[in-house]
Amino acid sequence: MNSNTSIKRAALLVACTSSFLIPFVSSSVNIALPTIGIEFGSNALILAWMSTAYLLAAVTCLIPFGRIADIFGRKRLLIIGMSIYSLASLACTLAPSDKLLIAFRCMQGAGAAIFFGPSLAILTSVFPKSERGKAMGISVAFVYLGLSLGPWLGGVMTKHIGWRSIFVFNVASGLFVVLLVLWKLKGEWADAKGERLDVAGALIYGVSLVATLMGFSNLTKNYGPWLFAAGLLGLLSFLVWETKSGSPLFNVSLLLRNRTFAFSNAAALINYMATFATTFLMSLYLQQVRGMDPGDAGKIMLVQAAMQALFSPLAGRLSDRIEPRVVSSFGMALTTFGLVLLAYLEAESATGFIILALALVGTGYGTFSSPNTNAVMSSVDKKYYGIASASVSTARMVGMTFSMGLVMLFLSINIGDAAVTVENQAGFVRAMRFSFSLCAALCAVGVFASLSRGKVHGSQPLPQQ
Repeated sequence: MNSNTSIKRAALLVACTSSFLIPFVSSSVNIALPTIGIEFGSNALILAWMSTAYLLAAVTCLIPFGRIADIFGRKRLLIIGMSIYSLASLACTLAPSDKLLIAFRCMQGAGAAIFFGPSLAILTSVFPKSERGKAMGISVAFVYLGLSLGPWLGGVMTKHIGWRSIFVFNVASGLFVVLLVLWKLKGEWADAKGERLDVAGALIYGVSLVATLMGFSNLTKNYGPWLFAAGLLGLLSFLVWETKSGSPLFNVSLLLRNRTFAFSNAAALINYMATFATTFLMSLYLQQVRGMDPGDAGKIMLVQAAMQALFSPLAGRLSDRIEPRVVSSFGMALTTFGLVLLAYLEAESATGFIILALALVGTGYGTFSSPNTNAVMSSVDKKYYGIASASVSTARMVGMTFSMGLVMLFLSINIGDAAVTVENQAGFVRAMRFSFSLCAALCAVGVFASLSRGKVHGSQPLPQQ
């Protein structure tokens, strides 16, 4: 085996393992949330924050650390991020209260953001454009493998061992990745080495993004709209600042001059806004409304993720031959139909109806994601692989956070700060249906954003300045 083939395989193995962990911890924790709520006496909004805090920390760190990885080395940042992730997972296993668990989840999200961007950027660096869609498809398949095993394995572990065992698994997995990188992944990648880090831009970005997402999640409170507006103004200021920076944290011309890059990221943002909260809502619905135990609920939720894992590599391979916008747009349309079905769920809906809806969402989700990621990474010069990887990851994470924000908004309106009980089941189901209805509408809009991107095959990445 030549050294180039060896590095390719090592990079793919590292990317696949990293890709597996992030969705696994999210989906497995989601299935355990009702059990965690019982232990700590947490209401529905506190449980939502256990997912949202992780996402909020991750999305705040992705762009700054994507740039840091381009400058100081992607392999180095991958090791640092995975180490932080493992330590945070250990802290989660020892959390004595729901508030501390939320804090440790923030730390875990930051670590995940630091390692995820570099792993995808390294994968893009070592695979030529003709093989990139296939490699992305395999990597994204492991995202969906994590989503597939998360509900089922998380449910089994929660039922038989306890919810803390989920985080123990992540400690062991994180340490395995660190050893794998040190042992197998030779070399370093830092295509922007020697350039200056825009620290001021990073601070403006971080504070503004947190304000925006926190404000959106608290729109029903007096300070929510003001915080949301201030955050949006801050993000606008960040973009203006970046156009004047000699060494920008984020090259704004990627959005202004690169249509494929801009619309592919917009499509990712909309898609994840529309779909991410599905696992959270279905976990509460199946356990709190339908009365299932974590194991049985996990088996039903396995359907969506299994379809994602099945179709993702096929769609990635297809996007090497057919324009990614065609494949991705078809996937998003399927997702829209699945979400429309979920919007009609009742307290006593047939199990077969639920499985059909989740299968449609999963098929569409898997068909969309890897071609869309292929389009983003193939639309930029290699100097920007780190920031491009971070940008599409940020679009996903922002979409996920807004998705949870929508759910928290509808839960706050319909059941307030109460836990989901027999007495307020109707309010929860109403909030769930509102959420799925709005998500279906967003996904329908996303089809047009996906179709509007430019061509990838036969074109060269724009030389952004």
